[in-house]
Amino acid sequence: MARMHTRRRGSSGSDKPAADEPPEWSDVDPEQIEQRVVELAEQGHDPSQIGIKLRDEGVTGTPIPDVKLATGKKISEILEENDAEPEIPEDLRNLMERAVRLREHVQQNPQDHQNKRALQNTESKVRRLVDYYRGDELEPDFTYSYEQAKELLEE
Repeated sequence: MARMHTRRRGSSGSDKPAADEPPEWSDVDPEQIEQRVVELAEQGHDPSQIGIKLRDEGVTGTPIPDVKLATGKKISEILEENDAEPEIPEDLRNLMERAVRLREHVQQNPQDHQNKRALQNTESKVRRLVDYYRGDELEPDFTYSYEQAKELLEE
């Protein structure tokens, strides 16, 4: 499938190996993993960063290759159960950060047509994601604007 805002084709990547249970060398208690996930979320890490930290550092020195295999739950499910999920979904937050950076760049460099187009594409993606999340993860009357995004990201 083609990408939406470029002339390139989609990117293909490797699939995770099919595994039904965690490896033998990773014998960490699921409750410890859940506590560590909540602890990292309280420190301000996003779910993807939490997964990377658990993979690299682990719990008590033992790396966790896959949280879902070890606990039976995704990181976002663990955060939701413990009321530690972020206010804005991670993908929407990253796009808003990019849109704010691009808007500030375009205000300083009005002749940069390539980044004007990138700003249009990014804001289009943000609006589509807001429509997707509106009502479930966002308030029903939430609409994207540069000022509101900048305000949300400063918190």
